[in-house]
Amino acid sequence: MALEVFHKDETLQMRRKLIGQSCRLFFSHDPVKIMRARGQYLYDENGMQYLDCISNVQHVGHCHPSITQAAAAQMDLLYSNTRFLHDNIVLYANRLAATLPKKLCVFYFVNSGSEANDLALRLARQYTRHQDVIVLDYAYHGHLTSLIDISPYKFRKLEGQKEWVHVAPLPDTYHGIYREDHLDPGQAYADTVKSLIEEAHKKGRKISSFFAESLPSVGGQIIFPTGYCKRVAESVHEAGGVYVADEIQTGFGRVGSHFWAFQLQGEDFCPDIVTMGKPMGNGHPIACVATTEEIADAFTANGVEYFNTFGGNPVSCAIGLALLDVIEKEDLRGNAVRVGGHLKQLLLQLQIKHPLVGDVRGVGLFIGMEIVKDRVSRKPATEEAAHLVRRLKEERIVISTDGPWDSVIKFKPPMCFSIEDAERVSTCIDQILGGTHILVALESGAVFLVCRVDYEFWRKQELRVIPYGYNNLHSCCQLPRQSHGLHISSPVGTK
Repeated sequence: MALEVFHKDETLQMRRKLIGQSCRLFFSHDPVKIMRARGQYLYDENGMQYLDCISNVQHVGHCHPSITQAAAAQMDLLYSNTRFLHDNIVLYANRLAATLPKKLCVFYFVNSGSEANDLALRLARQYTRHQDVIVLDYAYHGHLTSLIDISPYKFRKLEGQKEWVHVAPLPDTYHGIYREDHLDPGQAYADTVKSLIEEAHKKGRKISSFFAESLPSVGGQIIFPTGYCKRVAESVHEAGGVYVADEIQTGFGRVGSHFWAFQLQGEDFCPDIVTMGKPMGNGHPIACVATTEEIADAFTANGVEYFNTFGGNPVSCAIGLALLDVIEKEDLRGNAVRVGGHLKQLLLQLQIKHPLVGDVRGVGLFIGMEIVKDRVSRKPATEEAAHLVRRLKEERIVISTDGPWDSVIKFKPPMCFSIEDAERVSTCIDQILGGTHILVALESGAVFLVCRVDYEFWRKQELRVIPYGYNNLHSCCQLPRQSHGLHISSPVGTK
């Protein structure tokens, strides 16, 4: 079968007609049609290569041969309902248990991160017999109705906040109410959660759980201040609730130094429930909830059977086992430390050089670069961040934004990302933010115009040259003519 069935324009037209328009594409103004992928690289219908900086779903790299072979071999042997006895599910659970604190020893396999978080919510409520949930501002935990209700990122655009949902300030030491100059931001932000619990109790409400990504992603690639999670857990436990750590985007060694991002908070902190998803199947739909025997027993005691037809099926677990092998054999956690650390240092150098870069934060291959109007006000520069994403796409680098104002350039690439990839991205960002050299030659070959366009000129649209005709230009290097409002011509009288 040919790789491309339809021409790109026809594919796009059919998608707009047949697929719900709320299912948005990357670069919707000019989508990229991807036909194949390998490692950290994507290839379009013309064979052009793109560097993928955002596909954390393909955790160990696109189309990894070990994953593909494990899936095909098991699919050729058995792909059954999980209510038949099979070795793969217990082998996989045992491997996962070895990466987690001992108390997290019971597993429920599902098909997606949304299913995992929905189940975690049920487990917490069954165990505590309480309903209310505390979440962080700007959080996103999934697309099911139950999870939209605990995702401020979504519910503020829909029906609003339910009475049983309590929103705590995001522990953001760059934009938040307690910043990097605070003596103990971890304690200060933890106290805001304690205050929410006290206010809920005054209203006769009881807390079932505190839900948080171990490193908030949609919130803007946030790194929790030291001690925050442990202190929050103490307050939640005192209130009879449980701590749920959402590791759907951050687990499986992405932070490098640890297998799970919650472990960054220290050995004396352990959630009561951990949810995992995207990375564990390298793109295959598998997810999981890990919890304690006590919580699992309470869930069983309700007398209602739980089953998930394909959650943890033999093929999914074969893929999961292969992925764990790849992480270990290819030292991808070590790679996250080395490459992520190098990328962060490169971005910090750009921060010194370019006023638009307000902050660089992250750990391993989970990094955010905040784009701001100026460093004093820290006002988010949404338009400039979007421009940077578009320009990087023109350099065949796929990247995107996150954060409350879409002003954070996010890096969550496949774990096989290399030193060379990091340097390529950094160099391109430097060139885009610092200005672009343009070389133009007219058809006659007699006139050359060399100039440098600074980013501020583009933003303020102050640079203009007399309009002529782009068809008369042999080349216009690095600055796409159609997207920047910049017109170049031979000045009047030039020979």
